[in-house]
Amino acid sequence: VQLVESGGGSVQAGDSLRLSCAVSGRSFSDFVMGWFRQAPGMDRDFVAAISRSGGRTYYANSLKGRITISRDNSKNTVYLQMDSLKPEDTAVYYCAAVLEYTNIYTRIYNHRSYDYWGQGTLVTVSS
Repeated sequence: VQLVESGGGSVQAGDSLRLSCAVSGRSFSDFVMGWFRQAPGMDRDFVAAISRSGGRTYYANSLKGRITISRDNSKNTVYLQMDSLKPEDTAVYYCAAVLEYTNIYTRIYNHRSYDYWGQGTLVTVSS
């Protein structure tokens, strides 16, 4: 299974970005998908997750209202729309995948719950 992120870059505070993560190697719709981010010297933090069908979404409380996770199962891709970006959003953003299992939705906030990871895409927000 391969996950490839794209869409990162350098932006100004207040700008928007949409990150994409293309998945290959297995049926995309089998996976619960998540986004995490990691700033230098910091832990890898949960950003958002989405169920297999896209019908359920989960967000970090601190980011609600500024981010939207979505997926297109016909394109094997998950997206993260980020609006009103702030300098503190600067980080490497990773997408992650895990096959759905019982109680997964109680564990999606923990990066250790995911089995597959992309290489990350850097987002830099300047003031």
